[in-house]
Parts: sequence; structure tokens; C-alpha cells
Amino acid sequence: MTIHIGAEEGEIAETVLMPGDPMRAKWAAETFLTDVKCVNEVRGMLGFTGMWNGNRVTIQGSGMGMPSLSIYANELIRDYGAKTLIRIGSCGAMQESVGIRDVIIAMTSSSLSTPSLGFFKELNYAPCADYGLLGKAVAAARDKGVTTHVGGIYSADVFYDERPDLNEQMTRHGILAVEMEAAELYTVAARFGVRALAVLTVSDHLMTHEALPSEDRERSFGEMVEIALEAAFG
Repeated sequence: MTIHIGAEEGEIAETVLMPGDPMRAKWAAETFLTDVKCVNEVRGMLGFTGMWNGNRVTIQGSGMGMPSLSIYANELIRDYGAKTLIRIGSCGAMQESVGIRDVIIAMTSSSLSTPSLGFFKELNYAPCADYGLLGKAVAAARDKGVTTHVGGIYSADVFYDERPDLNEQMTRHGILAVEMEAAELYTVAARFGVRALAVLTVSDHLMTHEALPSEDRERSFGEMVEIALEAAFG
């Protein structure tokens, strides 16, 4: 048991999927896992452990933003022995070639700052995904016929952004999408020598202003969860 996670010793699996929304964690656990047990309710940040195809999995909410994600990633790795952490979440597309409902598998994640910035001082550290997880995720998406993009994303500090100049430069330099957690996840994972990946569903588009209707989100997000699970255990 830690300050932010109420699970007892042995209740957290070595493989953890991390949606930002705790209710999405509940939905994913009830939809994809068997023998599910709620292992965390501290501060309403729900976590569940169950089985998927004979493999033990925890799905733990991380909250919104890198500071919140950092807390849960640190405790999951340091105190519970998590070895594989996969972010599953939504993102906003930043390229015309990326469509609503597409899946983005993040090879790298740029940021203006992360909670880990103080570790590096003058160094511009480049956080990246685990290559083995990334390759398996790409293969799983291909087998499912899901339209998938692999490349760099941007992890933002703020949701309500007012930097059109920065967005323009990121689009110019091929950044696929924006979200709020992956850069810190990749950095924390690297620090502890564990595997990390972000598999994201495009829910809205910064250029076209399209957005995924709420009634379509669960079906589209389901593909993302399946890809993450197959990447972890494929």
C-alpha cells in the first residue's frame, strides 16, 4: 500500500494499462478482463486486476496530466514491481493524414517540460517507447485492420492551449498528435529500466475540428485496449 494506491502486496500485476480516466479503467477491466477485482479506490482513482487470455493484468487510472501520471507510474514500478506500463488514452490529431478513430502508437513524445525536467538540468532528454512493445503493437494493429500511425507525439502541460505558433511548428515537424501524459511515462520507465508504450485513439482533430461522437468512443477505444494487450503479451 502506498500514499496513492491502496492495493495490498501482490494485488498489482507486472503489466499495467494506464488510462487517464478512472471510469475508463473500470470499463476496460469489465469489458476485457475476467476474474476482475478492484484493487484501488484511493482518491477515486480506480484500479482493477484480472486475467486476459491467461495473463494477469492491472488497469489503473492515472489522472490527467504528467504530474498525476508520474505519481502512479513511480509507485507502480517502485513499490509494486510493475515491469510493463502502457498508456491507453485519447489524443488530438495534428496532421491532415490522421483521421478520427485512427490509432497512434507513439515512438517518441516531445514536451515543453515534464515533472522529470529537474533531473536533466540543461539536457533536452528525448523520451521514447520500448521498441519491442512498439513493434508488437504495430503488428497487432495491422492484423486488426486498424488505421495506425507511428511516430512522434506531443505531451502538453495544459488542456486549453493558446500557442498556435507552437502548434504550427509541431505540425510542420511531423508531430502526429497531442495528449498530456506519455512523455513523463516514457521518462519514468527509462529511469527504472522497465518497458513503456502509449497507444492512443484520435478523438478530435486540431486542424479540421472534427470530434468523435460520444456514442462511438467505446467501440473505437476498444480497439486500442486490444492492441495494448496484444503488445504486452504477444
